[in-house]
Amino acid sequence: MTKLTVVANIIANEDSIDFVKAELIKLIEVTRAEAGCINYDLHQDNENPAHFVFYENWQSREHLQTHLANSHIADYVAATEGRVELFTINEMTHIA
Repeated sequence: MTKLTVVANIIANEDSIDFVKAELIKLIEVTRAEAGCINYDLHQDNENPAHFVFYENWQSREHLQTHLANSHIADYVAATEGRVELFTINEMTHIA
């Protein structure tokens, strides 16, 4: 089984930074308790406070897919609809 690293970039609308940040923080504890979650760490850019990054490691892609299908992710998406300018997920493999 190969560990999966995920980098998720979220750029909030300028007028929604605090709201989006609060919604992202709500995801941390519940996600860290999920099966297969190795780490789930939220970062905020020092130069652009609208830019958030989750750095995540999962035991497998299947664990990530289960995470993405959970209700707390759907709740986040619904709560932040129209408040996020950009959301990307990059699935990555550790090389060295």
